Amino acid sequence: MIKGINLFGREIGIYAIMAAIGFAVSILFVIHALKNKTKDDTNYLSIFLLSLIGLFIGGHLLYGITNINIIIGAVKNFDKIDTFGKFFEVFLYIFGGNVFYGGLIGGLITGMLLTKKFKVDKSLLADVTAMVVPLFHGFGRIGCFLGGCCYGIESKFGFVYHHSVNELANGVSRFPIQLVESGCNFILFFVLYKLYKKDNHKGYLLHIYFYAYPVIRFIDEFFRGDSYRGFLFGLSTSQIISILLVIINTIVLLKRRKKVTTK
Repeated sequence: MIKGINLFGREIGIYAIMAAIGFAVSILFVIHALKNKTKDDTNYLSIFLLSLIGLFIGGHLLYGITNINIIIGAVKNFDKIDTFGKFFEVFLYIFGGNVFYGGLIGGLITGMLLTKKFKVDKSLLADVTAMVVPLFHGFGRIGCFLGGCCYGIESKFGFVYHHSVNELANGVSRFPIQLVESGCNFILFFVLYKLYKKDNHKGYLLHIYFYAYPVIRFIDEFFRGDSYRGFLFGLSTSQIISILLVIINTIVLLKRRKKVTTK
């Protein structure tokens, strides 16, 4: 919908702009959330910043996995990729996109590994993570809507894209599912923040997030029009992951409560 801006002769996409705004707001929020909760917030900030590496790798890796058929085709025709330029072009085509769940999982795994290096309160880190993820994600989804990198189903109520990078999205009125998901993320953020301020469910906010967001994502996937993301058993990749996250979250929560009751 919006091409982006030209800065010093270089085109910067609107998604990147919104992601940068979301990142800045998220860092400021982390500083605010940690105020009066810990004497030294440096280690927490270090973990969040370094987790961006895992977020970046995970998001692009899962996008590549959804293109498994293209990967197989590229391997079979590897002899035709005879220059580095062609290889890089194919690589960008396969891994150039980003999947939120991949970034989330990659960022969380990185954060978990870093807790062994930095001495932090794991419960506090988990609670702040539970809030900052939907906060950042809300801005990201606005970027998706404005950029048209993903789009909704055809709908009489909606918006018409003319500059989406996905040609199939252009010229048709489409339901703004990205804005709906963005709104749900912001609502989830405010609910979790309210619980955080009242010290309700301390140490369990991440569990709440992993029940709430997968439900949101599972439902809104039915209103997505970009079916290239991959489908299995009639469900999208993200819907399958949503189901798995709820199951894993339940198992972890039950084990955690059992451990508490047996002490």
